Amino acid sequence: MSLWLRWVLACVACLACVTLHAAETWTGWVSWVMDGDTVLLVRNGQHEPIKLRVDGIDAPETCQPGGAEAREAMIRLALRKPVQVLDLGQDNYGRQLGRLSVDGVDLGAEMVRTGMAWAYRFRTGKGPYARLQRQAQTQKIGLFSAADAAMSPPVFRKFHGTCHGL
Repeated sequence: MSLWLRWVLACVACLACVTLHAAETWTGWVSWVMDGDTVLLVRNGQHEPIKLRVDGIDAPETCQPGGAEAREAMIRLALRKPVQVLDLGQDNYGRQLGRLSVDGVDLGAEMVRTGMAWAYRFRTGKGPYARLQRQAQTQKIGLFSAADAAMSPPVFRKFHGTCHGL
């Protein structure tokens, strides 16, 4: 292996270590579910809620078909429940990002597995739950149960704008 390739691999390994150490894990409880991929939660020992976007998923807008169902699914999974948060910092839009789990169940994975959200990763499109999305599509559950495929949120926003103006 060339010296240059070894140097590149060492740099990649260092970046991976920095990324892994940047994530913080903490506990709290969900005080409100805004939609299928965004919640307000209160960190243990704090009083002010934090708005958190669930990493790795994209749920329908609340005003689009499937939006109310996705919000209800997240309510059943998380509302007023203690959660463990893998805090991943902020995304490119300044939103707080994190992975949520309740009693060891990854809520992002559960939303995708049940067809209530798409697997999503900013810029790459594929998320950590892409396999679960393919299974939900094959099983035709949740958003994927209709004969005509559900419109992903970015496509919906392109044609209809956001729900905030409605």
